[in-house]
Amino acid sequence: MGRKIPMWQCILVMVVMIVLIFWGVMKSSAGEAHVSLVLAGAFAALVAMANGWKWKVMEKGILAAIDRTMQAILILAVVGLMLGSWMAGGVIPSMMYFGIKVIAPSIFLFTACLLCSIVSLATGSSWSTAGSMGVALVGVGIALGYPAAMTAGACVSGAYFGDKMSPLSDTTNLAPAVAGSNLFDHIGHMIKTTGPSLVIALIAYLVFGFVGDHAGAADTATIDTILTFITDNYNVSVICLIPPVFVIVAVALKLPALPALIGGVVLGFPFMPMQGNSLQEIPSYLNYGVGVEVAEDADPVLQEVASLLSTDGGQGMMWTISLIMCAMVFGGIVDCTGIMGSIAGGLLKLARGTRGGLVTVTIVSCIIVNVLCCDQYLAIILPGRMYKEAFEDRKLAPKNLSRCLEDSATLTSNFVPWNTCGATMSSFLQCPQWGAGGYAPYAILNWLNPIVSIFYGFTGITMTEMTDEEYAAILEAREAEKAATEKAMEA
Repeated sequence: MGRKIPMWQCILVMVVMIVLIFWGVMKSSAGEAHVSLVLAGAFAALVAMANGWKWKVMEKGILAAIDRTMQAILILAVVGLMLGSWMAGGVIPSMMYFGIKVIAPSIFLFTACLLCSIVSLATGSSWSTAGSMGVALVGVGIALGYPAAMTAGACVSGAYFGDKMSPLSDTTNLAPAVAGSNLFDHIGHMIKTTGPSLVIALIAYLVFGFVGDHAGAADTATIDTILTFITDNYNVSVICLIPPVFVIVAVALKLPALPALIGGVVLGFPFMPMQGNSLQEIPSYLNYGVGVEVAEDADPVLQEVASLLSTDGGQGMMWTISLIMCAMVFGGIVDCTGIMGSIAGGLLKLARGTRGGLVTVTIVSCIIVNVLCCDQYLAIILPGRMYKEAFEDRKLAPKNLSRCLEDSATLTSNFVPWNTCGATMSSFLQCPQWGAGGYAPYAILNWLNPIVSIFYGFTGITMTEMTDEEYAAILEAREAEKAATEKAMEA
């Protein structure tokens, strides 16, 4: 263990990381953040070593960070296999076909967001929702004349609503545990910020559908052409919807995510012969995926639909997995050496003791941790630990802190391209977060909810205070913990 790293050096590490990311993504021909994150980690390690930190400690920090993301990495790999299975079995093409036939163009975005909200609320997983329902809906949106970014944004909003509100979600359980709140008190308190945010988002999606030109961009002839293209390449059938229904029901019944997803992979096998695909080639379909070919001079819409009906299988997820591993090199070092903790502590001083300032600093801290540590779990845990006593000192009930953690850490994680959630969403939906064709501006719930939370902080709306008895119990628990720590140190 080394000495505390000075604040100016912590800020320097942050600045260097941002510059390296900008160089790697925007200025280099590669357009990727992998090497930038590793170099940023190396610079952070040098700064830590200059302050007496041993490499062995930092290496353990990196391994601990990778270990925290291992479940996410396994889910990514299995979803890659599932996409290969479902494409070869005609599952996703069938989902797209029936979605185009059933959903009215003018209310498509509204419907997409609502469907993803329901599925993720039932499963507690934004990833499972985006990897199955989201992939199909992006294809439906293109057929109906909507830009892929707009549909992806609506799907992300819906997927993260359920991820945030479902008692089955890991983040929904983690936030109250860190803040010292009760799970169902936490969910009930979140409704007051997330409910209005979702309503505003749904209204916006209705406006986009009725007022914008997007839904009118695809005429009946174009839609018929796309439907014909799907049926020419796949044997579409209602029974092909069995695998996604199984996954949704299995996760809703609280089966672990990985076995449920593997079950979805296996259920795609019987449908492969229906599409003219040999069962002997299952390993190839799962590992390398399948594709649909179109002529180079084909209609651009058909080329885009063909791209959505193609997948690289498990190997297609390796780029995203390697990005997560590189991000954990940097994130693990800034976490274990206290660099991130120092930045969060410095931000707390800016709150100046006001309720609104405290809420704002908490939300900004969660966003910064999402950027620097590249992991939504750390974005909940670190600020939660840092600001727990500050909320208690203002006599704010623990559910206020747990709500702030989810309003920011959970919802903004997918906006960071190198964050585990950001890399996953862009990989599943084949759409970047930012720039031309980025989905972030259309993920209305995700950027609106933190703003609503800050507004509540300054106005005091729904900011519940502790009773005198609850505050006294908190102080008593603190004293007991302090005494136990001192006794352990003496021993």
